[in-house]
Amino acid sequence: MRIAFLGLGRMGDPMARRLAGAFDLSVFNRDMARARPFAALGVRVAASVREAAEGADLAVTMLADDGAEEALAFGPGGLLEVLAPEAVHVSMSTIGIATSARLAEAHAEAGQGFVAAPVFGRPPAAASGQLWILAAGPEQQVARCQPLFEALGQGVFPLGERASTAHAMKLAGNGLLITAVEALSEAFAFGEKAGVAPETTLKILNTALLKSPLADAYGGAVVRGDFEPAGFALRLALKDVSLALRAAEAYQAPLPITSFLRDRLLAAVAKGYGDQDLAALSRISREDAGI
Repeated sequence: MRIAFLGLGRMGDPMARRLAGAFDLSVFNRDMARARPFAALGVRVAASVREAAEGADLAVTMLADDGAEEALAFGPGGLLEVLAPEAVHVSMSTIGIATSARLAEAHAEAGQGFVAAPVFGRPPAAASGQLWILAAGPEQQVARCQPLFEALGQGVFPLGERASTAHAMKLAGNGLLITAVEALSEAFAFGEKAGVAPETTLKILNTALLKSPLADAYGGAVVRGDFEPAGFALRLALKDVSLALRAAEAYQAPLPITSFLRDRLLAAVAKGYGDQDLAALSRISREDAGI
C-alpha cells in the first residue's frame, strides 16, 4: 500500500514515523525543514502535494485547521487534482463539519474516496501507536484504511457512512477534554489557596474520584508546570471549541459549558499562552485566585 502523509506537526510527525518502513510512504510539509529528516528513514520527501500523492492509495492529512485542509485539497495541484480514481483522502485533522461535508462531496464527484478519521491521543500515544481513531465514510473506503488504522491506533470507533459524523464526535470529545482540564485547574487553584499542594490535590482527585489517564496527563502537567512543547496548544483548543459551537448551532444542540470555555481559552490566548499546552489553562485559574 502506498501512503502519502501530509502534515508533519506535533502529531503528524510521530504518526508518519510509525508508518515508515511498514508502507511505501511519501511525506509532505509546507515547512520542508520538518520533512527532510524523513529521508534518513528511507521515506520519499516530496516538494509538493502532487509529488507526494500521485499514485498513492491513501493520502493522509494531519493539519492544524480547516484552512490548511482546504488548501491541500482544493488548491492548485491539490488532492482533488492529483489523487487517482478510487484513491482515498483520509482526513485525520480536527476540522469543522461543514468542511468535512464539502470534502466528502467534492471527492465523491471526482471519483475519489473520503474517510474522516480524527484521533484522540497526545504525541506520545501517536509515537507508540496507541491513538483512538474515529472513522466515518463509505464502508468499503473505511475498510481500505484498516492497515493504516492498525499501525496508528489501539482501537477504531466506526461511526457510519457520513464522514462529518466523525469530525463532529471529535469536537464533542475535545469539548469534554477541555471541560475536564478547566475543572481540574479550578480544583488545583482552590486547593492551593486552602494550603493543599497541587501534587496532593492530584493524588486525591485521581484516586478517589477520577482514576483517569486524562487526569494523569493533564493534571501531571499542571503539577510540573510542563506547558511546552505543547501536545495540544491552547490556540488549537480555542479553534476546536469555536468549531464545536458552530456545529452545535447547525445541529440545534446547545453547548452552554463550551460557550464558557471559548471565553476562557480566548483569555488564555490573549494573555500570550496560545502556543502553550492545554494544561496551561491552569494559569488562568491561578491568576484569578491571586496566586
